[in-house]
Amino acid sequence: MNYDGGIYLMTSPVETAVIVRDKIAQAVDILNETDTDLWLTLVRETSQVKDPVLDLILGFDLTWLSGLLIQRNGSCTAIVGRFDATNFEQLGAYDSVVTYDQAFLPVLAQAIRSSDPGNIAINTSDNDPAADGLTYGLYRLLNKALADTPYGSRLVSAESIIGALRGRKTPTEIGLIEAAVVESQTAIAELHEVIRPGISDREIADVLHAYATRHNYGTGWDWDNCPHVTVGSESAFGHGMPTGLRAQAGNLVHIDFGLSRQGFVADLQRTWYLRAAPGEPVPADVTAAWDAVTRALEAGRAALKPGARGWEVDAAARQSLVADGYPEFMHAFGHHVGRTAHDGATVLGPKWERYGTSVAGVIEIGNVFAIELGVAVPGRGYVSREEDVVVKADGAHYLGEQQEELWTLG
Repeated sequence: MNYDGGIYLMTSPVETAVIVRDKIAQAVDILNETDTDLWLTLVRETSQVKDPVLDLILGFDLTWLSGLLIQRNGSCTAIVGRFDATNFEQLGAYDSVVTYDQAFLPVLAQAIRSSDPGNIAINTSDNDPAADGLTYGLYRLLNKALADTPYGSRLVSAESIIGALRGRKTPTEIGLIEAAVVESQTAIAELHEVIRPGISDREIADVLHAYATRHNYGTGWDWDNCPHVTVGSESAFGHGMPTGLRAQAGNLVHIDFGLSRQGFVADLQRTWYLRAAPGEPVPADVTAAWDAVTRALEAGRAALKPGARGWEVDAAARQSLVADGYPEFMHAFGHHVGRTAHDGATVLGPKWERYGTSVAGVIEIGNVFAIELGVAVPGRGYVSREEDVVVKADGAHYLGEQQEELWTLG
């Protein structure tokens, strides 16, 4: 179950079970690739503090202290409170469900001793928030459980495991992401009928929110800030909420938006030009900006192939834009998209401190990225493109329909 903008959305129980079983099978493969004996996920009261990895390997909330243990030999054990066991039986993804009533830590310690792992991956990371779900309190409890064993010194980060698991989208996941992309594009198409001089950024957002509400969808990130809308050059580009600023003739109008559908999201940007007079040709500075943005986006997409590293993809796009005489964009070129708009793991970004080691990640088949960049046109607004793509053996392919030309109105 996923909560988005006041609406609860879920895949069917059967579809959830299929996804979880597929992801756990992937996890076992990754454990063997990374020479990891045991991957341990510790959680409690997940409706309050939820480890991001639960969407991949479980799909529902837990109440009591719980441990999910996946071993490289394929054994999967869930240690849970008695009243959570029924949900695991229905899921059918864990071959052993161990329940407790009074004390969790001794049961956990015994399970770890029985598997005798040479190393234990836990959900901590210096670089990836999607792999950093273990709270400090649970970390202390884990160390307490392992205090009289040799296993406390065998704890390692699960960052590489979670990154690969989130990034390698299954066919089911890719289909759900593409469905969110197509539905988002349908919602955006309604804006062609309403964008005009005098419309406010808030009114544009209202149209997209109304579409989401009619169809019981959520938004790709927090409701109040999705979409982000810029109208003209006075709007602040980035992550700001609508302010009531109104578009004028001769302005660029730009949105950053995606719907959340069945637990998966889209992340798209689209740009319009409002003609200053009927029949006015698009001004040269706007055309030049659009062409430069498109060339840079395509340069990055061409570099987005299996085996490339995140920073290499970013560099291709960044160099293209700068070669066309525009300043480099002050953000990463791309990021994974899936259950969230920023889906963790490899970032297609420059070697800046803020991105840590995430930009050194290697692109793999099945990765789904949002790729984006833009430039400001003085006095007119912001030109930007963002598309969602899936990586195949021969490179990155668009999901849904890309915006090939600048849209003009008026």
